[in-house]
Amino acid sequence: MTRPDPDVITGASDRVCRQLEAVRALAPLIAGQRNDFDGGRRLPDAAFGALADAGLFRLWLPEALGGPELSPFEFMRVVEAASALDGSVGWLVGNGGGMSRIGGYVDKAVAGEWFSDPRAFIASSTGAVGTAIPVAGGYRLSGRWPFGSGAHHATRFMVLASVRPEDPDSPLLCCYLGRADVTILDNWHVSGLRGTGSCDFEALDIFVPAAHAHPFLGLQPTQPGLLYRMPPSSVFAWSICGVPLGIASGAICSFAELASRKSRPGTRALLRDRETVQATVGRTRAMLRAARAFLSDAMRDLMAVNETGGERLVEARATIRIANANAAETAMSITDMLAASAGAAAIFETCGLERAARDAHAAAKHVAMSPNNYVIAGRLVLGLDAGTARF
Repeated sequence: MTRPDPDVITGASDRVCRQLEAVRALAPLIAGQRNDFDGGRRLPDAAFGALADAGLFRLWLPEALGGPELSPFEFMRVVEAASALDGSVGWLVGNGGGMSRIGGYVDKAVAGEWFSDPRAFIASSTGAVGTAIPVAGGYRLSGRWPFGSGAHHATRFMVLASVRPEDPDSPLLCCYLGRADVTILDNWHVSGLRGTGSCDFEALDIFVPAAHAHPFLGLQPTQPGLLYRMPPSSVFAWSICGVPLGIASGAICSFAELASRKSRPGTRALLRDRETVQATVGRTRAMLRAARAFLSDAMRDLMAVNETGGERLVEARATIRIANANAAETAMSITDMLAASAGAAAIFETCGLERAARDAHAAAKHVAMSPNNYVIAGRLVLGLDAGTARF
């Protein structure tokens, strides 16, 4: 059974320690059901329900609504620990726990209704833009959206829509749909993060009350916490950037266990006794901690200049995006290095490294961790504009 990286579970506050203990308590259940993740292409109901019951989909729910309202650093610790157990589990904790922050953007009464269900989970998609036609009291919404992680278990769906689809510069809305409003398209046939059930879903001419929508950019928070006052795109990216690092830390632990019992072909010498293997493990530890430190440093800068605005905030937003991209690239390198050191054992589905490698590569494909983020930072350094507002 893969253990969470010790660096993720030390030095934490009492508040986050309770969440980390909840993650650790779920390890036997996750290990026992992991083989069902790939076949079902989603988490089994029992596993998903256990995550919800542990409060892992409410991590950023405001304290005013009964949530823990974790700090960004506490949140990342929990996401990393969950991802060390399993990439799909961590991805859903990052997405579900991250989307609970909408309690800080919509009316308190609306959020209270949505999260009155203790197993509330909001699936979100920003990979496509639907059409929202203004009508009395709200909008008529239609569209199809991809990558709805956790769609099969979601109680609500967040999508992007335009009120003037013919105008590419039209401001975008975040619209929230009920489960009965959408049709899930069972098309999640992928190599990595198979257990996330990140299917496409669609809606046709569904009424969305005005209270169930807000601007995608420039929205005004309804709660006072710093989390809800920071740039939403940066916060969204942060919610999943801990996943590849957690996958990598879990891979290091899996490799250590394998190396303590696997011998070199044709000999009785264990892998762990080879100096080259020892060096690889040491190097991956350094890579992991360096990537985590960069992320933390970038978030501290963002929090420090959030109220300042101007060029310093733009730079901080760009920096946190390249820290995300670096984290994803580092995780891929770590899992690939460990798989290479493990040899043929790493190609078997029974080996934790096989799953870690494909999950890390899948996570790194997300736009929030894309290498394109380097372009944004590079443009700013070179005296150009960012080239996009969505960062």
